[in-house]
Amino acid sequence: MLSLTPLQEELCANTRWDFSDLSAVFINCTLKRSPDQSHTQGLADRSMAIMRRLGVSVEGIRAVDHEIAPGVYPDMTEYGWERDDWPAIYDKVMAADILVLMTPIWLGEKSSICTRVVERLYGNSADLNDQGQWAYYGRVGGCLVTGNEDGAKHCAMNIHYSLQHLGFAIPPQADAAWVGEAGPGPSYLDEDSGGPENDFTNRNTTFMTWNLLHFARMLRDNGGVPAYGNQRTIWEKQYEAHHDNPEHR
Repeated sequence: MLSLTPLQEELCANTRWDFSDLSAVFINCTLKRSPDQSHTQGLADRSMAIMRRLGVSVEGIRAVDHEIAPGVYPDMTEYGWERDDWPAIYDKVMAADILVLMTPIWLGEKSSICTRVVERLYGNSADLNDQGQWAYYGRVGGCLVTGNEDGAKHCAMNIHYSLQHLGFAIPPQADAAWVGEAGPGPSYLDEDSGGPENDFTNRNTTFMTWNLLHFARMLRDNGGVPAYGNQRTIWEKQYEAHHDNPEHR
């Protein structure tokens, strides 16, 4: 387990909140297959270490290691693809309180793998929970970004918009990033990059992690987002059976 900074350890040791019943899924959208080193994973390890120190159940998924078919439907094997690992990943997302998407920056954008993951999350966006809300209601989302070129805030903006549109709650300061010098240069885990020791990044990663936990705690303790004024099942009642009903997608 990654060692925490002294302040991170102090915050964990002195907390009055219990997060031990919460769970989180971190989906790493690096382009590198395992076991190749992922700098994005290096940044995420600090957030994951804080959660694990607090008793949170944490699972990491490297998306590129799986056969995630392109498309915007829940199971793309029903649309001609021989294999699609997404349904199993989706089940893990739905079993968790927190989802963190992690991506490197390429040409100022999130990775192609991250785009595919967001598209597949979108493919399940018509699912409903037991209260008739979109299925992602009651879950919290955040993101982590790495790279050695500009674009971290742009990537976070795009990811957070996508997650909240699907129903995830986005806490304040729910992102963190490390960006090295523009152009060729050391990446986060490279020797002398300064990434793991960067106080600004460590601060924002810590804030993101605690804010995700606090929002997940509030949602869990209050039964999710109140089901009033946001239920598709209620909205559908205004339509007669022969009228088309607007789809979420």
